[in-house]
Amino acid sequence: MLSELLLTEMTRLAEKDNMPLHRQLYEAMRRSILDGKIGAGDRLPSSRELTQDLKVSRNTVVAALNQLSVEGYLLSRVGSGTYVNESLPKAQAKAQHRNSSGSPAQLSKRGSALSATFCATQLEVQPFTPGIADFSAFPVALWQRLQNKHWRMTYPDMLDYSYSGGYAPLRRAVADYLRVFRSVPLDVDQVIITSGTQQSLELSAQLLGDHGDTVWVEDPAYWGAVKAFMATGLHIHPVRVDQHGMAPDGGDVQNAPRLIYTTPSHQYPTGAVMSLARRQQLLSIAASYNAWILEDDYDSEFRFSGPPLSSLAGLDQDERVLYMGSFSKVLYPGLKLGYLVVPKRLVDPFKQAHYDLNRPGQMPLQAALAEFIELGHFASSLRRSRQSYAQRRQCLLEALQPCLGKHAQITGAEQGLHLCLRLPTQVDDKALARRIAELGLTVRALSAYCLARTDVKGLVIGYGYAPLADIARCGPILAKAINAELKKI
Repeated sequence: MLSELLLTEMTRLAEKDNMPLHRQLYEAMRRSILDGKIGAGDRLPSSRELTQDLKVSRNTVVAALNQLSVEGYLLSRVGSGTYVNESLPKAQAKAQHRNSSGSPAQLSKRGSALSATFCATQLEVQPFTPGIADFSAFPVALWQRLQNKHWRMTYPDMLDYSYSGGYAPLRRAVADYLRVFRSVPLDVDQVIITSGTQQSLELSAQLLGDHGDTVWVEDPAYWGAVKAFMATGLHIHPVRVDQHGMAPDGGDVQNAPRLIYTTPSHQYPTGAVMSLARRQQLLSIAASYNAWILEDDYDSEFRFSGPPLSSLAGLDQDERVLYMGSFSKVLYPGLKLGYLVVPKRLVDPFKQAHYDLNRPGQMPLQAALAEFIELGHFASSLRRSRQSYAQRRQCLLEALQPCLGKHAQITGAEQGLHLCLRLPTQVDDKALARRIAELGLTVRALSAYCLARTDVKGLVIGYGYAPLADIARCGPILAKAINAELKKI
C-alpha cells in the first residue's frame, strides 16, 4: 500500500536527517519514484486521501506534491488526477538516486563539511520562511522591454567578459545611491559589480586571507558567509552577539583576526543593531591587527521604525572596511547582481582577480539595470516594497502578540524581512520548528544558526515572501503552536 511505503521511508528519513515533515514526504515520494516502487504513469491518491492515510496536515501533502510537480516527477490532468510522469528517463532516474543518496560520492573533508552544514533544503519557500523576498510584484514587462532594448543595441564588446569591474553607468548609479542613502564615502572606481554578496565574500576571502587565517564571524551567524569562509580554507572564530551587535572580548582578541565579518545594521539572524561604541571598537581592532572588516549591509533598504542607520564604512578612517550589498531582495533573486566597494588601495588587484577568477560578464543585463535605476524605477519599486513589507510586518507582529511576555520577546523587527522571537533556553526550538513544519509553515530555529553557543533559543520568522492574506490566516496558527510550547515551561 502506498501510504505504508511512504510512512516507512519517512520514518527512516526522520531518523537520519533533520528536515521538515513536508520535505520528508517529498523525499519519500521522489525516491520511491526513482526506485520504481511507484511506477511511471501510476495515478496517485488525492491530497485529501493522502492526508487521511498519512495522518499529516493537508498543507504538508500539498507542499510535497507541488514541489514534485514543479520538478517534473508528477503531472496533473484536469478532471482526472495526479500521475507519475511517464517520460522520466530511467537511466537519469538511477543517476539521480545515486547522487541524492550520498553514495558513492568521494568528497574531500571540506566538501563533506560544506554539504552537511546549513543545508538550504531546509529553507523551503513557504509562509514565514526567513531571508526570502516577495518578487511577484516585480515589473516584468518593463524589465523585458529594457533588456530587449539593450540586446538590440548591444556592441560586440558588451558580449565579452567585463575587465573593468562592471558596466560603468551601473557602477556610477550604485556609487550615487550609497553616498546619499548609506553615507559611504567612495569613488566610482571603488565599486565592483559581482554576482551577489556570496561572490563578494568569496572574492574578499580569497584575496585578503591565506589558508588557515582567522576570520571572526558573528554567533549566531549567517550561513552563507560561513560556507564562503569554509570553502576558502579560513579558520572560523565565532564571536558572540548581544543586543548591541558583535561583542568581542579578551578571549576573542587572543585569536587575532585577519578578517572580521559583520552585519552591523541588522544582525542576521537576531536583528541586533550594532551600537556606535561597538562599531568604533571593531574599527580599532581592525587597525591594531592589520585586519579587514567585511560589512554585509543586507536589508538596509527596508527600515520601518527609528532613524536611518549609517554604514560602518561611513565611519572608517583607515580604509579597513569592504562594503557589500545585493539587488536580490529589492528586485528578484535570479537577477544575481550585487556590488562590492573596496578601499582605493585594493581597487586594481580586486578588479584583476575578479576578472581572472570569475570571468564576470552579463553586460547587457547590467546595462538594463543601470537604466532601470536611472529612470527612477528602482526607487519606485523600493517604495512600493517598503509599504507592502511594512503592512506584512505589522500583521505578523499583531498575530504574535498573544505569545509575548516574560517568556518570549521579539527582536530585529525594526528593519529587514524577518524578525526573531527569542525563547527561554529550556525550549527545544528545533523540535518546535519541526512541529510548526507539520502545520505547513516554515520557520527556522535560532539555535540552528549558532556556531559555538548553546544559550540562544528562538524562532527566525520571515514575512517578506508571505502575502498579507497568508500572514493573517497563518499567523494565529503559528502563535497557537508557540503558545502551546510556552505553556510547558
